[in-house]
Amino acid sequence: MMIRLDKYLAELGYGTRSQVKKDIAGGQVTVNGVQAKRPEIKIDADRDQVTYKGDAVTFEKYEYYMLNKPAGTVTATEDRSDPTVLDLLKDQRRKGLFPVGRLDKDTEGLLLITNDGETAHRLLSPRKHVDKVYYADVRGKVTEEDVRSFAEGVDIGDEKMTMPADLEILESGAISRIRLTIREGRFHQVKRMFQSVGKEVIYLKRLQMGSLVLDTELKPGEYRKLTKEEVDSLC
Repeated sequence: MMIRLDKYLAELGYGTRSQVKKDIAGGQVTVNGVQAKRPEIKIDADRDQVTYKGDAVTFEKYEYYMLNKPAGTVTATEDRSDPTVLDLLKDQRRKGLFPVGRLDKDTEGLLLITNDGETAHRLLSPRKHVDKVYYADVRGKVTEEDVRSFAEGVDIGDEKMTMPADLEILESGAISRIRLTIREGRFHQVKRMFQSVGKEVIYLKRLQMGSLVLDTELKPGEYRKLTKEEVDSLC
């Protein structure tokens, strides 16, 4: 893929076009070991070796990050009042990254961040019925009757009942611990499902989305790039 050098660096997030042009003029960029002198030169992004301020620049059409979303952050690219999940990716310069789907501000757990719109659409499409697995603490005694209700679909106030969901009771009591697999992504769906059976979700964490499973080594707020195996399975 042939592309202007200044556009290439700007799209990878190394600065604005004007900033990048100044750095090129300042001798801080090389192409195949030779100092670049003009920002408009064309490079082959797949073959040419570019360095910026001494560091190798690598081009990947798509990037994929697994984030363990902490409570208190909003799932958005920008927000005027609250920190966003993209604010947590401190060392990532790439433009065009966005979170796939939405987790409520108080919900924790697995969130995929990418610039791959096609894969995001496939994961979120209601027609694909992609499994989304959650752990929750629920105020109220979760029963086998709730398991059967969720398996049949419950009324959460929308035009349609929810799709069948798999509810596993880990511990039942005044505060119950559960694991729930749903295949939709309706607004506040997990919370509304439990409200429909007279209970309240007081803690919610997403563990899995499709083939992607939250890395237990990631603390809340931490992230990492997906492995090749994870990307291949996801895509």
